[in-house]
Amino acid sequence: MKNRLHILLILLGVLTLLRLLLCGSFELSPDEAYYYLWSQRPDLSYYSKGPGVAMAILASTTLFGATEFGVRFFSPLLGFGTSLLVFALARRIYDERVGFWAAVLAQCLPIFNVGSLLMTIDPLSIFFWLLAVWAFWRALEKTPAYSHWWLLTGLAIGLGALCKYTNLALYLSIALILALVPAWRRQWRRPGLYLALLITLVCLIPPLLWNQRHQWITLIHLSERGGLESKFSIRLEQPFVFLGAHFGVYSPLLFLALLLSLGVGLWHFRDHRKTTFLISFAAPLIFLYFFLSLKNAGEANWTAPAIVTLTIFATRDWLRRLERRPRFRPWALAALVLGATLSIILLGSESLRRLGVPWSYQRDPGGRLQGWTESGQAVAEVRRELEKKTGSPLFLIANKYQTAAALAWYLPEKPVLRPGDPPVYIPESQMIQNQYSFWPSYDTFDEATPEQLDPFNTEATGINRFAGRNALYITDRPEGKPADALLRGFERWELVGDREIRKNGLLVRTLRFFICTNYQTLPL
Repeated sequence: MKNRLHILLILLGVLTLLRLLLCGSFELSPDEAYYYLWSQRPDLSYYSKGPGVAMAILASTTLFGATEFGVRFFSPLLGFGTSLLVFALARRIYDERVGFWAAVLAQCLPIFNVGSLLMTIDPLSIFFWLLAVWAFWRALEKTPAYSHWWLLTGLAIGLGALCKYTNLALYLSIALILALVPAWRRQWRRPGLYLALLITLVCLIPPLLWNQRHQWITLIHLSERGGLESKFSIRLEQPFVFLGAHFGVYSPLLFLALLLSLGVGLWHFRDHRKTTFLISFAAPLIFLYFFLSLKNAGEANWTAPAIVTLTIFATRDWLRRLERRPRFRPWALAALVLGATLSIILLGSESLRRLGVPWSYQRDPGGRLQGWTESGQAVAEVRRELEKKTGSPLFLIANKYQTAAALAWYLPEKPVLRPGDPPVYIPESQMIQNQYSFWPSYDTFDEATPEQLDPFNTEATGINRFAGRNALYITDRPEGKPADALLRGFERWELVGDREIRKNGLLVRTLRFFICTNYQTLPL
C-alpha cells in the first residue's frame, strides 16, 4: 500500500516541478493579465468575482516579481494539492488503489493540466471544492457525534466562494446528502452544519460589503451570465456545443467514460451512501449547466469542480468493470494515453509550430495566449509613429477588457497620466461592464480649484485631464470600427491601418488602429 503512495508522490512531484519550470515560459492569457490588474488594485471584491484570485496573484508577484512565473507560481502547487485531495478522499471512501488511479486519471484530463499552469479562478476553486468535500466526509465519519471537521468544511467553502461563487453550490449537495441518507439525517440537529454556514458567511463579508456599496452588481452580472435576465428559450444546437466542448477539454474517451459512470451512479444513487455522496457533488452542477446550455452553451470549465469529483466514483466504477471484463483494459489504457497525449499537444502547440507543423492559431484552443508580446510591440510602434507625426501624445483605448489587459502587460512602455489608471483603457460607457468600470478612465473628472474651472460653466465641479487630447484605438476585430462612445466623444476619427501579428510564419491575429482626435467629454 505504501508503494502506491510513494509512486504517486514521485509522479506528482515530477509533474509539479515540470509545471513550475514551464509556467513562466509562455505568455499570459488575457484573463490572467486582467486578474493581475486586479491584484494591483486590492479591494474587498470585484465586479464578477471575490478577491481570492487577486490576493493569490498579489502574494505570488510580491514574492517573485511581475513576471509570468510570478503570476502563475501558485497554480502548479494548487494542482499538486488538488491531486493529493483526490487521492485522500478516494482512499478514505474506498481504498488506496482507487485513490491512486483517481489521481492519475486527473493528471490525464487536458483541462486539469491547463489549470495547473494558468493562474485563473479555476485552480483555486477546484482546490477548495475538493478540500470542502474531503472535510465534509471526515465530518460525516463522526456521525452522530459533532466533529470539528465541520469548521474546515465551512472555511473551505467560504474561501472557495471568494474565488468563484460556484463553490457555494456545495451547500446544495450537502443538503441533498443529509436529506437522503438516513444515517446522516441526525446532522440536521447537530451544530456542525450551522457552524459551517456561519464560517462561510463570515468569509463572504468582504464581497457582501462591496456589493452593498455597488448596487449588488455581481448578482446582476451572474444572472446575465447565466441568461436569467431574459426569457428562457431553447436553442437546439447549444446543448451539442456544450457537450462538444466537454469532449474536447476533458478528452473524448475519458469524458465518455465519465458520462457512463455518471449514468451508473444515478441508476444506483440510493443503493449505497458512498455513491449518494459522490454523485451528489457531481450531478447537480453538471445538470444545472446542461439545463442552462439549452439556451446558451456557456463554458466547459464551469463544470470542472463536479467533473473532478466524479473522477473518484468513475475510477471505482471502471476498476470494477475491468476486473469483470479484462478485455477492456487496453481501451482503458488507450483512454488515459489519449488524454495525456492531448494534454501534451495542447500545452506544446507552440513547440510543434517551431518544428514546422502548420497548426493554425485560430484552430488552436491555446492560440489566444500567443502573440501578445508582438501585439504590444506593434501597438508601441504605431503609437510612436503617430506621436511623431502629430506632435502630441496619445493615450490608448482597446475594444474590450481582454485586449486592454493583455496589451497593458506586454506594452514595452506603460505611461499613465494619473496613478491608478490602467495603461490601456476601454471605451467609456454609462453601463457597468466589467472591473474597468470601477477604475479611473479618460472620462473621469478630477477635483479642480476655482481658478481651473470654466467660469462660463457654473455646473462644473471638476476638470477632465484628457479633454482636447488624441487617442489611439486598437481593436482585434479586423472589420471593427470605433465604438459609438468614441464616435460621439471625439471630434473625428480616422483609420490608420491594420497590422498582422505573426509567429512562426502563421497569422495569430490582426490589429486595426484608429486615431481619434480632440476628445470632448460626453454628457451624462
